[in-house]
Amino acid sequence: MTPLVLDTTYYNKEHKQIFNNFVGKPYTFFESIKRRGIGSKRMIVDKVSPNLNLILNTVSDLNYANIEMRKKGILIHITKGHRNFTWAIPFYHLVFYKTDGMSIHAQGKFIQFKKTKTFHENKFFFKIFIK
Repeated sequence: MTPLVLDTTYYNKEHKQIFNNFVGKPYTFFESIKRRGIGSKRMIVDKVSPNLNLILNTVSDLNYANIEMRKKGILIHITKGHRNFTWAIPFYHLVFYKTDGMSIHAQGKFIQFKKTKTFHENKFFFKIFIK
């Protein structure tokens, strides 16, 4: 399966269908309450693999991302200025590494998050996620 990173700045029905096929449909409202949340708070991106550099700010602005759990994988939503990109990762490709912050590897790519206050606020989310 090829890596899937799409520009999701504007709503596109085709993108929705692609994500649903790749990582499953989103959880319903009641399922998300039962799971005690399905999304992380915004985190600061520290590093990415060279093949993801195109979706980061090239100037000294901070790059932000958040994670959304799906039934068969995750979506990592990355903000680049006024544009949004989404990286879809099925669970069977997903690898977590606890570095100075948290690093997610899949499909020959990686994203590393800085260990900041927002990262600490997401510890509960990561504990739920790893279960």
